[in-house]
Amino acid sequence: MPEWSKFLVPSAFIFVPTVGGFVNAYAVHAKFFKESEKWYNEDLKKPAWTPPNWVFAPVWTTLYTGMGYASYLVYRDGNGFKGDAAGALALYGTQLALNWAWTPIFFGARKMGLGALEIVTTAGCVAGCIYMFWGINKNASYLMMPYLAWLCLASSINIWVWMNNKPAVKNE
Repeated sequence: MPEWSKFLVPSAFIFVPTVGGFVNAYAVHAKFFKESEKWYNEDLKKPAWTPPNWVFAPVWTTLYTGMGYASYLVYRDGNGFKGDAAGALALYGTQLALNWAWTPIFFGARKMGLGALEIVTTAGCVAGCIYMFWGINKNASYLMMPYLAWLCLASSINIWVWMNNKPAVKNE
């Protein structure tokens, strides 16, 4: 294996979730930015534990980097997509797709209840990844734990927002 590929392969594993997450967020927010910003920041009641908006980009950059490197470690130590890592990496791909689906559900479609169900499902898949990664590379499991913690926080915010911002029922 050439010396440069020792850095290229892990970088590719980090690149995919990071760029995918930001492209997804940009695409949704670019289309609905002014409406989404006003809706989320001004129209919705949010719990006191909601982080300020400036926190999200650095947190997600860190989390995507960690989860990408974790997937590389599992790929490397589990003999790739056809080895012991195959199931763990399939679950990883599932959670990544679910991760990317939340933004258009919550911000694009403004489906807070569906967003809550989706983010809790994502957290369950991440917990499964932590469990499956453990048998292949313990450090990969550890790298996924902050992501699960963040998803638990985000889930609690999503559920609180959903429960406290239900549309009024019209009497006809």
